[in-house]
Amino acid sequence: MVVLFIIGLLATLVAPKIIGRADEARVTKAVADMKAIEQALNLYRLDTGGYPTTEQGLEALVQKPERPPVPRTWNPNGYLPRVPSDPWGNPYVYVSDGARFTLKSTGADGVEGGEGRFADLDSKNF
Repeated sequence: MVVLFIIGLLATLVAPKIIGRADEARVTKAVADMKAIEQALNLYRLDTGGYPTTEQGLEALVQKPERPPVPRTWNPNGYLPRVPSDPWGNPYVYVSDGARFTLKSTGADGVEGGEGRFADLDSKNF
């Protein structure tokens, strides 16, 4: 009985720290993903003269876009091997007019807005 009490006590002390680390790890992964996507977007802009539009999306970094404006020059190997999802399984939010872009993750809740562990992550903040 004493052993079970000690195990229960240890679990209540250690579990919150482990759970907090998992959230930190997901945020770190999302930041790393967004930095890699930003780098790929900048290479795309250097080759094509602009960023992919919202309609072309991040898929333009993997396959040559067929939607206008179709780039004349595009790296035949692509700029990313695949479009990643954020660590919570949601797609990254990408909005662009071709001259500027916004790249965000909607965080743990998958909904825009939120605070704490549900806060959105914006690539402009890193």
